[in-house]
Amino acid sequence: METEQTEDGTLETWTPQEVAQAMVDHTIVLIDVRTPQEYVHERIPGALLFPMQDFDARHLPDGGKRLVFHCGSGKRSEMVAKKVMATTGGPVAHLGGGMAGWKDSGQRYITTDPATGAPKHTGGDAG
Repeated sequence: METEQTEDGTLETWTPQEVAQAMVDHTIVLIDVRTPQEYVHERIPGALLFPMQDFDARHLPDGGKRLVFHCGSGKRSEMVAKKVMATTGGPVAHLGGGMAGWKDSGQRYITTDPATGAPKHTGGDAG
């Protein structure tokens, strides 16, 4: 994990492997800030959708778990994380490289089978 000190707190950038392990350990809430269309096309199992265009940090889940944001490349999730830090004081985390980095690292994700429209598990041990 990389960290960056900002005027509002500490921004953590997690690797896909760190996020995947934290998901297995149930220690984070992964929040997808992409559009609903992007989410329907492909998504990380267990990630909650909270699109950037409607984002309001006051409506985030408050269950004591670390919040980790992700998007397509890491740019939008970093912007959202910094917005959350300005509201809460952090620390806040985001997935470095976003969905692209997640897929490149071989992690499991859900996509849509174009032939049937059904969900299709890809990556990891999805087979």
